[in-house]
Amino acid sequence: MNLNQLYNIILDRKENPTEVSYTASLFAKGLPLIAQKVGEEGTEVVVAALSQENERLVEEIADLAYHVLVLMAAKGVTPVEVAGELEKRHK
Repeated sequence: MNLNQLYNIILDRKENPTEVSYTASLFAKGLPLIAQKVGEEGTEVVVAALSQENERLVEEIADLAYHVLVLMAAKGVTPVEVAGELEKRHK
């Protein structure tokens, strides 16, 4: 699954929430919790990078990427916008 596909799933959970969806529960709890989760996952990536096997690091990076995409969806930021910013920096 690529990040655009995951972002679209996240948007669907935002627009069509269900009680069993973790993603929908994050949106229901609001932006402060979503932002907090990004911070927590970022810290877990650092810890994994410094003291754990690469398998654990990959898992934590996946968690961080997911929560960043949730934050983006909550704020109305798209992967295209982020890619555009990265493109500008590359030039």
